[in-house]
Amino acid sequence: MAGIYLHIPFCKKACHYCDFHFSTSMGPKADMVAAICKELVLRKDYLEAEKVETIYFGGGTPSLLSTNELQKILDKIHQLFSVSSTAEITLEANPDDLQAEKVRELSQSPINRLSIGVQSFFDEDLAWMNRSHTGAEADSCIKRSQDAGFENSNVDLIYGYPLLSDTKWQQNIAQIIHLDVPHLSSYAMTVEQGTALHHFIEKKKQTPLNETQSSQQFLYLLQETEQAGLLQYEISNFAKAGKESIHNSNYWKGEKYLGLGPSAHSFNTLSRQWNVANNAKYLESISHNKVPQSIEILSLNNRFNEYLMTSLRTTWGTDLTKIDTNFGPDFKIHILRKLTEYEEKDWLFLEKDHLFLTKNGKLFADRIAADLFIVDDEN
Repeated sequence: MAGIYLHIPFCKKACHYCDFHFSTSMGPKADMVAAICKELVLRKDYLEAEKVETIYFGGGTPSLLSTNELQKILDKIHQLFSVSSTAEITLEANPDDLQAEKVRELSQSPINRLSIGVQSFFDEDLAWMNRSHTGAEADSCIKRSQDAGFENSNVDLIYGYPLLSDTKWQQNIAQIIHLDVPHLSSYAMTVEQGTALHHFIEKKKQTPLNETQSSQQFLYLLQETEQAGLLQYEISNFAKAGKESIHNSNYWKGEKYLGLGPSAHSFNTLSRQWNVANNAKYLESISHNKVPQSIEILSLNNRFNEYLMTSLRTTWGTDLTKIDTNFGPDFKIHILRKLTEYEEKDWLFLEKDHLFLTKNGKLFADRIAADLFIVDDEN
């Protein structure tokens, strides 16, 4: 089982918190579509003839592409790869792009899943983030998409930022539940180096983020989604039964994926590759039949750390038997030596040879994983 990720590096506006690669210049859009199609040809052997089960248009804002441009890329994928007839095909979309005609066209295309970047239903919060849509557009596009037949869709929400009072957070979650959204991805606001938000906080033009606020809003999220019947199958992802994201689940399970477009990453279980995060350099290189990428060969320790970091965040947990088989008994022993410390803190528990985060442990997932990592210079 393999996946294909396509990074569409264009946005109407620069969100103040975002550090993903994108450009607000739409001039090269047609050239970028052609280049991604050409990169597909150049990298057609990367997945070694494995069947493609998922296709994911991310970004950036891939809903800025026309349905004809999306179809051109999909046609090339089907031409070069063995694609499952039931493949999950996801398009990330901003609410203001999902007007009636666009939704109608998408519903008639092979795309069968939308991931809608709502972030908040409050206009003042969206303006603070520098988003390009309104709360009313967020609400109406979800209803419009459901009416068009998109039953398997995701909505993104952000919490843990100064404008988001607990009352507003409760109302955002209540709206998701009221709209009967089958999948929710919800992330704590972070301050990334080089973003506008980082600059504003450094210059004391914005209030710094509050970890206590973020933790409390996360715990409220867990409470409300559980009551609504949404399973937290990964720390930031909640879904009705059968509506989990197959594409993202495969990331966490360590399946192969091919990433195309500027800044896109690829993984084949033994190495990780990533394309240059520069539109002009990407287009120039592809025009000369060369993929502008870097590669990292993953050591045994790297692969163990990667499996630990991703699996620990999920509802299926970290399989110690799999660690013993795939990496060796010393890796399993390493985890068991440290387990008691985290059991006493009520952060981890062991059940049927699987390691799981407790509710409290989910607040410290990255810290726990980092502490359990094995770095190469230690061996």
